[in-house]
Amino acid sequence: MARAAGILLHITSLPSPYGVGTLGREACRFLDFLERCGVKVWQILPWGPTGYGDSPYQSFSTFAGNPYLIDLEELVEEGLLEKEALAAIDWGEDPGRVDYEKLFAHRFAVLEEAFSQGFDPSEEGYRSFCQEQAHWLPDYALFMSIKEQYSQRPWWEWPRPLRLREAAELADFAQEHRGRIAFWQFVQYLFYRQWREMRAYAAARGVKILGDLPIYVARDSADVWARPELFLLDGEGFPTEVAGVPPDGFSADGQLWGNPLYRWDVLEAEGFAWWIRRVQGAYAFCDTLRMDHFRGFEAYYSIPAGNATAAGGEWRPGPGLKLFQALQDALGELPIVAEDLGFLTPAVHRLLQETGFPGMKVLQFAFEPWGDSIYLPHKYTSDCVVYTGTHDNDTSTSFLQGGGPQAAFCREYLGAGEEAGSWALIRAAWQSAGDLAIAPMQDFLALGREARMNTPSTIGGNWQWRLLPGQLTDDLALRIRRMGRLYGRDEGKTEDWK
Repeated sequence: MARAAGILLHITSLPSPYGVGTLGREACRFLDFLERCGVKVWQILPWGPTGYGDSPYQSFSTFAGNPYLIDLEELVEEGLLEKEALAAIDWGEDPGRVDYEKLFAHRFAVLEEAFSQGFDPSEEGYRSFCQEQAHWLPDYALFMSIKEQYSQRPWWEWPRPLRLREAAELADFAQEHRGRIAFWQFVQYLFYRQWREMRAYAAARGVKILGDLPIYVARDSADVWARPELFLLDGEGFPTEVAGVPPDGFSADGQLWGNPLYRWDVLEAEGFAWWIRRVQGAYAFCDTLRMDHFRGFEAYYSIPAGNATAAGGEWRPGPGLKLFQALQDALGELPIVAEDLGFLTPAVHRLLQETGFPGMKVLQFAFEPWGDSIYLPHKYTSDCVVYTGTHDNDTSTSFLQGGGPQAAFCREYLGAGEEAGSWALIRAAWQSAGDLAIAPMQDFLALGREARMNTPSTIGGNWQWRLLPGQLTDDLALRIRRMGRLYGRDEGKTEDWK
């Protein structure tokens, strides 16, 4: 991998007048900004449709796209929506925050209007799309239609025949609600079409998209409902064991994620076909994948269903190298970044070495008082991706302003004064040996805690931060470009600043 720089910014964080960032004009403007910066990688978060808690890591489908990300301006230009009607909707009072409650209240009504104006089942593009995505689209559209019918309740609260997918009941429901099923398929058609346009725009500017693939899928998802045999569920569809991580020095209770765990023996018996399709589908959206919770592929933490905390679970062997060999045999060489954070054992390190995937180094994890962290920059090799912080960290400015021994050690290590800010950490990442260095957009803007994207193990107030119009200035682009050229992450001579 050649030395390069990247910026982490989820699509929801882009500016727009309609409550949330989307795939349209503002995404293209951001790509133009990256080109001016000399930045070659745009890292995003998972792009699936979100449910309770609005987390991109808890999606109704691992294959579908988030309807919130569909650009409404493009639909106006196609004559499917009226701009005046959109302007009259209350999308939220604060342009710097996503108001998910108002999005949910209004966005689908708007998309229904576009559907009524533009749906043509005989259109060639739509028909081709439905054929290409036939392995997941009908189940997803049916799943979302049933959720609508039953007031958005999770699938395990549906009537038993629908919950357990009895064929006659599903067929009757599908016939009665075929219009709603067509709507959900049409929405995905719009999403996929716009994403392909955005990705082509990125490629034309030499920008690669680094996507994010969660290891687990949400319990309330079309994936679990449609293929329950792939997950540790009982005969009624209820989990017997769930995912999380054990208690550690940071959390006495650990983290109880609650996702259903895989039946890896069943997946292996069918040649990991579901995973192959999942990964293949993800590469339709991005050039490189960050594989979330990589250590869970070596061994995963299993918590008995019903436990109040993550305590009392146990580690069980994962698929290991067999999964990645199957993926490679089916799909060829895979550009993957392994999220190798957390509790790592020699076996996890060995799996990472066997796959050849670069791991992650997060600067905010480096500055423990004892000074021997693997995340200290002088310990890096080239085969890693270096971050100032991730979506789960505080902003670097807030981290340095927090005081305490970590911040003091960080300032001393970096040779920075008491007023050191996020750019000191960006410089450390950029000058490191790691082939790819990435910082969240918030760090380039030197924003504080108010701009934090997510606080793990909390619900509410997360995933909301947004860019404001005018924040991506030419001066900022020049500063980023200078940093890249100074440390060999952008073509050109260091004196050629303009």
